[in-house]
Amino acid sequence: MRIIRYYWPAILWILLVLYLCTLPGSDLPKDPFFEKIHMDKIVHLGLFGCTVLLLCIGYYRSKGHISALTLTLFWLIAAFYGLVIEYIQKYWAVDRSFDMMDVVADSIGALCGIIAFLFVRKWWLKK
Repeated sequence: MRIIRYYWPAILWILLVLYLCTLPGSDLPKDPFFEKIHMDKIVHLGLFGCTVLLLCIGYYRSKGHISALTLTLFWLIAAFYGLVIEYIQKYWAVDRSFDMMDVVADSIGALCGIIAFLFVRKWWLKK
């Protein structure tokens, strides 16, 4: 049970992502400027990038190291989570729909989270 303390930020963030991605579509801001710059895709990049970053930091702090295989696994988990959320939006969320480009943005965001972690590890987590 002690090991879970390293993952609390990631767990809370994952739950926040689920909440935000299942908000009714009518509660989301509708602005032509946001649509023009594809703000929803930028948000997906950030949400899933932060998810992977927090998972990687938790793992690294608990183990003291992280392998390329673990980084790949976190990327796959985040990409799959993004896909699952899209199906939740399609079948259960009010005024939301499935968008494969959101899954792509989630996957790219997860990759960005790995890259961000590599910088964080290099600059702040090295002993």
